[in-house]
Order: sequence, then C-alpha cells, then structure tokens
Amino acid sequence: MPMSMTQNHKSELLMPAGDLERLKVAVLYGADAIYMGTPDMSLRTKSKMTLEDVKEGIKFAHKHGVRVYLTLNLFAHNKDIPKLDDYIATLKDVQPDGVIIADPGVFAYVHERAPELTLHVSTQANVTSYLSVQHWQKQGAKLVVLAREVTFNELIEIRAKCPDIRLEAFIHGAMCMTYSGRCLLSNFMAERGANQGNCANSCRWQYKVRLRLKDGSIEKLELTEENMKMFDFVLEEGMRPGDFMPIIEDERGSYILNSKDMCLMPVLDDYLKLGIDSLKIEGRNKSAYYVAVVAGAYRRAIDDYYALEDKSEWNYRDYMRELETVANRGFTLAFHEGRLRNYAHNFENTKTMAAWEYAAIIREVREDCFIIEPKNHLKSGEVLEFLSPITRTPTLLRVYEFEIDGDEENLLEVHGGQRKRVRIPFSLFDHEDDIKALKANHPPYTILRKEAELTEEEWQRLKLDRLAQKIELGQGSEVVYPKRVKLLQDTINEDLMERRSKTSRSGAEGCCGRGCNGCSIFWNDPAYAKARTALGKKKHGEMLESDGREG
Repeated sequence: MPMSMTQNHKSELLMPAGDLERLKVAVLYGADAIYMGTPDMSLRTKSKMTLEDVKEGIKFAHKHGVRVYLTLNLFAHNKDIPKLDDYIATLKDVQPDGVIIADPGVFAYVHERAPELTLHVSTQANVTSYLSVQHWQKQGAKLVVLAREVTFNELIEIRAKCPDIRLEAFIHGAMCMTYSGRCLLSNFMAERGANQGNCANSCRWQYKVRLRLKDGSIEKLELTEENMKMFDFVLEEGMRPGDFMPIIEDERGSYILNSKDMCLMPVLDDYLKLGIDSLKIEGRNKSAYYVAVVAGAYRRAIDDYYALEDKSEWNYRDYMRELETVANRGFTLAFHEGRLRNYAHNFENTKTMAAWEYAAIIREVREDCFIIEPKNHLKSGEVLEFLSPITRTPTLLRVYEFEIDGDEENLLEVHGGQRKRVRIPFSLFDHEDDIKALKANHPPYTILRKEAELTEEEWQRLKLDRLAQKIELGQGSEVVYPKRVKLLQDTINEDLMERRSKTSRSGAEGCCGRGCNGCSIFWNDPAYAKARTALGKKKHGEMLESDGREG
C-alpha cells in the first residue's frame, strides 16, 4: 500500500445539505466537503435547493475552504435525457468540485461532453469490489462511493488494489434494508420512489397478521394466553423444505425490516488509519441540529486522531456521547465486521429518538443580544445549550421568559411554528465575563438544544439501544439483553399502539408533485397532467409551487 494513502493522507469529512441553511451549518461545524443537489436531476426529491441556492452555497463553501459535490445520480428514463445538455451547461456555470453520478449512460454522456468536470460514482451504483472500482476508474471516475454492504476487510483489499483513485465510505446515518437503496417496497406500498430520495420507509411500518377465511372474509387473529400455544407462524422458502423460519408477533405487532442507524465512530480510527479519502455522513433530510452535532463530533474525533503521536491512545467514547444526543434508531456497526447480528435491528420500536432535541438557531448577533429562532416548544425554566462551532464546551443558559423581538411582550413559552424571533440579552449570561468572546464563539447559524421530555417507553428503548451497541462492541452482557427487551415490551400497551402516528400508506397523499422517476402515480395519473406539463418546462433548480388546485 502506498505510503501516501496511510501516514501522510488525511480523510475528509463529507456532510449532507438538504437546503442552504444546512449547508452553512455544516460548513460552520467542520465539514471538509458538502454534497447536495437540486430536486430535478438527483436522488433529492425533497431537496429545497434552488439553482440560486446552489450558486450561493458553493460560493459560501469555497470562501471557507470547503468543497462541494453536486448530485446527478438519477437513473435516467428516456424523458430525462433531453434535459442533460442543459444540466451540463449548468454544472459548467456553477463549477462544483465534483459531480456524483450513478447511471453508466449518464456518466458516459457527461464525461464525453464535459471532460473537465470531476466525476464521482454514486453509492447507487452498488460498487462492492475492487474490480468495479477499477472499471469506473477506466471510464474516467476520480472518486468511487462504496456500497454500505462493503465490509472493512473488503475495504482493505479494495484500497490496496486501487491506490490511485479516491474512495468514499459511509460512516454514519440511516441504513436501508435493501441493497444500498435499491428498494421497490416503497414504490409498491405507497407509489413513492425510494430510489429518487422519496422513500416512504415502508420497511419500518408496523405490520399485523390477519386470518383470511375460505369465504374471503378477513378476521383479526387475536392472540391470547389461552390460544397462543396453539399457533406457530413460520415461513418456508421454496428451496429449503422443512427449514421453518418463525414470524414472531404479539399485541405490539411486528417490525420485520427495521434496521438501526449506522455509526462507525467506535471504529473510526480503522478508516483513518487505512486512508479512506472521504468519510460520508448520511442525512440529506435531517435537521440542522443533526448536521451540527454529527459534524462537530466527527470533526473533533478526526482532528484528535491526527494530533496524537500514539494513535492507540485515541478513544471514541466522548464523541459517542455527543452523537447520542441526536435522534436515532439505535446505533449499529452495520457491515463493518461482515455478517449482521440481530442487535443491528429494532423489533419493538421504530422511532428515532434521543434525550435531547433541537431548540433554536441563532439568526443574528447584535451589540447587546442574540436573536434566536425557536425550532421547538420552549418553556420557562428550561436550560438551553448553545453549541459553539468553535469551542468544545456548550454554554448553558436557563431562560425564565422569552422576549419577543420587535414586540413589547414577554412570553413564558414559545413554539417553533409561531415564527417568532426571541432576544437573548448578553446580560443573562451571568458567568460569561468576556462578552466579546461570547459573541465570537456563537456566530449566526449556531445551534441550541434542550433536554427532551421522554416517556417511560422511550427511556427503556434508549437503555436497550445502548446495551445492544455494547454487545456489538464486545462490552455488554447478552444475558441481560432479553430482560431489557421485556422491560421495553412491558411499557407498550395496545392503547399506546393505537395512538401512535402512522406513516401515510397512500401514494396520492404522499406525492410531492416533483416527478421523481419511481413515482408511478405522478407519471401515470391524469390528475397530474398539468403538473407534468409544468415540470417539462421548468428550468434546472427552479422550484414549482402548488396553486392549491387539483391537477
């Protein structure tokens, strides 16, 4: 392995940006590079980036020495091909540092017409071997994003056999239950294209077993203490006769495909030691709070690793505690070791949660105060943590009333949806002697958080998640795990299940009207004829707004 790929090579931290605000937050909290895209030609149907936002974002990032990669990673249908020339012209105009492409035809088309562009191969191309990396390198790729299914041992071999091309690997974020996002379940269940960034998360829904009688009627199969021992529900695969796989369900239902979130912080030093060029964080639809905390934690972890003379002294635990303050489904090492274990899945509860939540964002720093925009319900007496992008220790402030900017009134509580901005006078910071430093350490786009109010069920879930992660790392007791599962199950009753909000199963209700390739309801339903016409005329990066009428 070349020396440049190990000791003298530093990995970049690559963060997502779903809109301009999150791009600026990512830059502020330590990203080396940003990936983003407009909704029309990428897997970013929920992106809020206009073409003007892209231009401003690239300018902002470059000013701070941060690279920007744009996504062109759709799988093209015939209707998309006439748009490619205009999009290539746009790419030449905005000058990103890289263009992420998945479709081989699109890759060849762009490379032929714009050879000066730096082309990356998307994770959607499902690259899992050094042979595929070498193929893409021959086609002109400068970087290949490896599939999430690549194990660390495979990654070592790929790095050794592909020393002259940049490699990118996912280290944090949601895991898909199918092959690197190649999912048709969402299309089938909700007519929403998972491969266009519009997944309905059908794999995470709650499913119930029903009994269909010979007359065609459907009955609810009530499992009671009296009859439970009479039934076993099993699957038998055609080529494995006699090999029965149990389906386990109780009154809480079954979550059969619910993966936990990837978090490779505990083994991050392996990736840094190997010299992986780009360490990718998933989360294009996550909040600015997610972006800030995750970027900050990995930034500090990476910097501390490189600063150590003895790399064996590096320890993940402090950074891990910070990541746990962001809502998650529980963390897993995913495919790092190879075969997934049952601890990589949640079967009782599918929510993302944490003991902390997004409170507010600083919009202005004035002579005498911060102007913050609440993002959640803030109440009198709560402690707000100001997460400085510059210093490592949060600044704490207990607020007893909220002074509304531009208004005479003071409120005891405010809500994120009210769109009111709140003044936080510097005089409230009793223990901050240096106001100049306070202002400098908390610029605009600084994120605030607060403790979340969790139910008993949620606390039990968090405890179970932490235990499962310890077991994956060889530090926890597998004997204790079933007991923790039972404690969680005991907090979930039928009334609670009925009150839980459900994901929309209807493609019609879930259609965003932006025309993702996998959204069959948009492209085939006569109700969307007007929208399809408008979509065909719109310019790249232009946002379409609904006029409130059907069609």
